[in-house]
Amino acid sequence: MIKRFKILMAVAAVSALVLSTSVAGAVESSKAFVKMVTSEGPIVLELNKEKAPITVENFLRYVNEGHYEGTIFHRVIDGFMIQGGNMDVNMQKKPTHSPIENEARNGLYNDKYTVAMARTGHPHSATDQFFINVADNSFLNFKEESAQGWGYAVFGKVIGGKSVVDKIAKTVTYRKGPYDDVPVKPIKILKAEELKQ
Repeated sequence: MIKRFKILMAVAAVSALVLSTSVAGAVESSKAFVKMVTSEGPIVLELNKEKAPITVENFLRYVNEGHYEGTIFHRVIDGFMIQGGNMDVNMQKKPTHSPIENEARNGLYNDKYTVAMARTGHPHSATDQFFINVADNSFLNFKEESAQGWGYAVFGKVIGGKSVVDKIAKTVTYRKGPYDDVPVKPIKILKAEELKQ
């Protein structure tokens, strides 16, 4: 009887270990991490693969292709957001992949220091451009499936380099050609890489 009890306890312990390991693995696999080295310093992003799988996969594709290297934060509005991902210092656009589905109704909100996809007036038009909220921008959240109500898909948050984000937000901007809110001194993304867990 005692021997049988010890065997059952051993099986239970192994089962608990397997379960805890699988839960930990699931938690880890639901996140991805990207480090962006900018001309103002590094920014580390935590991406939510569980809530925004399409958006995170799309963003990581651009990261791992080296797409963001040499691009700039081309639109900066203090008290609102900093946007980048597509243009070089000459405001020339880079080619992109096809647009993705808008995942704005995923329960993630455009709070301060979250990262979301930029898009045109069409809800499902996001490609490579992203922005980091530097304020709580609730008006950008999903409200309804309409042209005005779709909102902007949040897919992660800043977990390192918030002071860098704040510094970028305070940069002096001007109008350059047809573009408003362009930093006078280009703020470059020197490197973007996925941090392997």
